[in-house]
Amino acid sequence: MESAVVKITLFGLLLALATTLPNKDDWDIYSFHINSTVTSRYATTVITSRVANRMDESKEIEFQVRIPKNAFISKFRMFIDGQVYDGVVKGKEKAQQQYTEAVSRGETAGLVSSVGRTLEEFKTSVTVAAHKKVTFELTYEELLKRRLGKYELQIHARPMQPVKDFKVDVYINEKAGINFIEVKGGLSTKALANAITKTHVDKQAWVYFYPTEDQQKTCDSCGEQGMNGDLVIVYDVNRNPSLGDLKKSDRFFVHHFAPSNLASIPKNVVFVIDQSGSMHGRKMQQTRIALIHILSDLAEDDHFGLITFDSSIFHWKRELVQANVENLESAKKFSREIAERGSTDINKAVLEGARMLNAHPREGSASMLILLTDGDPTSGVTNLEVIQSNVRGAIADKFPLYCLGFGFDVNFEFLEKMSLQSNGVARRIYEDSDADLQLKGFYEEVATPLLTDVTMIYNGGTNLTQTNFSQYYNGSEIVVAGQITDNDIETFTPQVVAISSNKRVRFSDINDTVESNGPVSDSHIQRVWAYLTVKQLLEKELVLSGPDKENAKQEAFELSLKYSFVTPLTSMVVTKPQGENTDVLHKPKEGEAAEGRRPSAMGHQPMFNTQRITSMTRKQGKRGRKKHKTNTAGYSSMPAHPGTPARSVPGKNPQKICDINVHNLFCVNVFTDWDLGGILDYEPSAMRPSIVSPIATDVPLSHRFLLKTENLSLPLCFDVTGDVRLKLLHHPNRELSVNGELDSVENGGFRRIVIHLKNDLHVEIDAKEITVREGQILTRQLGPDPITAGSLTVIRRDKEIDVAAGDTRMIIVIHEQNGEEFLWPVLRQRPLDNNVSGILALKPAVYEEVQQSPPTRLKIKDQEIDVTRASAVDYSIVSPPTHDCWLMSAESALQSHLDDFIITQL
Repeated sequence: MESAVVKITLFGLLLALATTLPNKDDWDIYSFHINSTVTSRYATTVITSRVANRMDESKEIEFQVRIPKNAFISKFRMFIDGQVYDGVVKGKEKAQQQYTEAVSRGETAGLVSSVGRTLEEFKTSVTVAAHKKVTFELTYEELLKRRLGKYELQIHARPMQPVKDFKVDVYINEKAGINFIEVKGGLSTKALANAITKTHVDKQAWVYFYPTEDQQKTCDSCGEQGMNGDLVIVYDVNRNPSLGDLKKSDRFFVHHFAPSNLASIPKNVVFVIDQSGSMHGRKMQQTRIALIHILSDLAEDDHFGLITFDSSIFHWKRELVQANVENLESAKKFSREIAERGSTDINKAVLEGARMLNAHPREGSASMLILLTDGDPTSGVTNLEVIQSNVRGAIADKFPLYCLGFGFDVNFEFLEKMSLQSNGVARRIYEDSDADLQLKGFYEEVATPLLTDVTMIYNGGTNLTQTNFSQYYNGSEIVVAGQITDNDIETFTPQVVAISSNKRVRFSDINDTVESNGPVSDSHIQRVWAYLTVKQLLEKELVLSGPDKENAKQEAFELSLKYSFVTPLTSMVVTKPQGENTDVLHKPKEGEAAEGRRPSAMGHQPMFNTQRITSMTRKQGKRGRKKHKTNTAGYSSMPAHPGTPARSVPGKNPQKICDINVHNLFCVNVFTDWDLGGILDYEPSAMRPSIVSPIATDVPLSHRFLLKTENLSLPLCFDVTGDVRLKLLHHPNRELSVNGELDSVENGGFRRIVIHLKNDLHVEIDAKEITVREGQILTRQLGPDPITAGSLTVIRRDKEIDVAAGDTRMIIVIHEQNGEEFLWPVLRQRPLDNNVSGILALKPAVYEEVQQSPPTRLKIKDQEIDVTRASAVDYSIVSPPTHDCWLMSAESALQSHLDDFIITQL
């Protein structure tokens, strides 16, 4: 019997949201991860949602994802009962019959629908057996666009439930170097701000968002259903002043061109404003406000014109005039008096605007026509194709036409085609309280032309994406990708020719980055080329007609299949377990409203696989006893509560437990009968201290710590010598303590980390296992599911352990060096309380460089310190980078004695 299939059609990216609409008694999202990697502006995002059916019967579990419209989904799969159900991209026509049959049977159809301004929503569902789990995994890709001098990576989170294991990891790698990085959006403010950690080192940056379960309920956009908001990572790269950034492999290249050290070009601009009756009310009010702001931003050497239209045309002036103070004030007065009335003659208005620009040639300037309308043409020429043909003929590729469609009544496809035919773009303006800011924001993108008639030339290149651009604006970027002819990198030479003001300029000096010949780098550049090529072919298909239109469509279709991109021409078919309904999803056109979907349900309580061991007494005899192990430093493998001494057991062999500080080696003899994974009870009578002098021939290992800074080029670093025990975090208001023991591994970290919460909850973590003692109950984690004890949650993943307690969340990263594993803790969520201490609680360093020539001297809190430029590995990151740093003594970096952070008991 054939498996049922689900067809998923969609298109879009970089904003990630996997949501579920739950009845909390039925099923539970116990893990929700968003992982985004950006390499040379190309972002690949993976959303992984793990859901458990907690009920005694089968349940339909729903998965929803909101993605930006500018992305391509490239993979979707489900994991159920050890089986993987992969999606396959196919032609839309082949899936259409399944869609029709599913609807005719009355089955629930999946959908991809527009949500808000920039999102599309993908939904699907699957039936999961009682007490079973399903994992959904969605991957999508996008080339980030540079606007107003920055790239934005947007992540939307609305899991519809507080999730114990919720995290967002973003990694950015830019060969050109990262100039700045910021984190914005509704989820970056107030109560959630301390859940964000950011690291930026030259060409790499990491952003982590790890809100605790409690925080997901209490922030401004949070509630019992969890978070609902955006996280926006904003950054830009360093700019080569000439040809830009070229990245090559053996077969492909991608070129980013964005020079900024150019004089701006005076512009000629005509604004064509719809004042028909449909613009009545807030639309017209916001248009007036935006227009007045835009007029204020015109430069004195700009020339401009302003016309309004309904069924007739109304000129402010019949010709373009200079943007001097007198003319601007007159134009603002005209704008304030625009009154909405009548029908809509778009043809006559745009042709008049083109006439005004054609009648005003000005050497060394850049011209543009900006149309704002909210509806279809209803008077004059109303045939859309005739209007598009008339406009294209009047403009004749001499300047771009930008169409702004206000609201959802406008025929956006008509405006988009008309813009693309004249080298412009169309943008929807959403009816909202910030519509005036949307209008102003668009104008700012085109307000400063720097180059015109830009031609990108690639000798030795073939199958190129668009290479001719009418204008290049400050804060934007031109991106071209292609194949290298005969894979011959040596003969491949790029150059750019353009007009700057009134002279022709040539760019040839390039920041040339040759990627390694490995398949990964070649595949990455190839996917950027494929993404850009498909995007531009879809635009051509909209504009062209006849055989050219069909050729563009066929080429886009074949590339979409080859690279598994879900586009308007393709669908994704996912085979589901036998007996499941066919779930068919279609991508909507721009502006279609979202459709509803019946809610499903979910529950709360996480499941985990652990052993539970009840504390034994010595009366139980030798049954169940284990040898008590000590590690190479003489420590027992599990600690007691700090400050609790050992209890000797008469008649048993003593073992030596040693405690090292920076001065001496203290040892006590401890007798053990049996252990519970190393958790010992101590009594004061067991204390037999002796002082052992350090062995002179041994050279203790040093561990280097980084103390990061805010917006400064180099962090501070300091060394701690020996395998000492350190106070990592003490949070007295939560009765939370975290301590760690350094190892004896060269370039290593911590051997073990111990967490104490209140008086009766103790957790020991090493690279192999997690052990929890709650009262007299001992629990060992055997699987990846969360361990929950009181307000503490511990989750083990592949290379990290996640610990959350109240307003504190810590990640313990597991590293391997020379075959030895070690731990490194990092605070992902700093407690809101200022009354916390420990190595992890240190705030970013603030210093002033007062002497640059050797020796370098820094000033910290009125104290001048000689420092040395050194390097340190940042073990707070899973794939640790090496940073340059200012090396100083621990006391200088900590602004305290190191002894204040050293403890004798874990």
